[in-house]
Amino acid sequence: MNRINKRYFIDTKSMMNKKIYLYKYAIYGSLGICLEIFWTGFRSLMNQDYTMEGRTYIWMFFIYGLAVFLEPIHDRIRDQNFILRGFLYMVLIFITEFFTGLLLRTIIGKCPWNYTGNGSIDGLITLSFIPLWFGLGLLLEKVHDFLDFLYLIKDKNS
Repeated sequence: MNRINKRYFIDTKSMMNKKIYLYKYAIYGSLGICLEIFWTGFRSLMNQDYTMEGRTYIWMFFIYGLAVFLEPIHDRIRDQNFILRGFLYMVLIFITEFFTGLLLRTIIGKCPWNYTGNGSIDGLITLSFIPLWFGLGLLLEKVHDFLDFLYLIKDKNS
């Protein structure tokens, strides 16, 4: 048994299985879609739309799935101060949001999101999301640990 992170030990040969990362990609993508639907639903409520309509785009599944690539970073900075970790995640999420938005704008002619107002950078990111991305990055650490824990249980029972 080898250590996969500072919390869990597991057979690293099976952990490196690409299928596991595809499952995790799908889980992160699905989680992101759900969070976005709730986020937009509650924002509609704040605009006094009591239907609480939430919405997203299929493209977002593939973008949110990229969160799986934060896992190795989390493993390396796990012992650092939460402010440093949150800041790093926030920067990485902003970079991902900017470049995936730019890529979509290039491929399909528009970006599904378009931020306006103070703090907006080319409509692709908004600095008003600093606390949101900071917190989401820290939340994803918990998701990562939970997914590794589930895999550990499954691996023990196999």
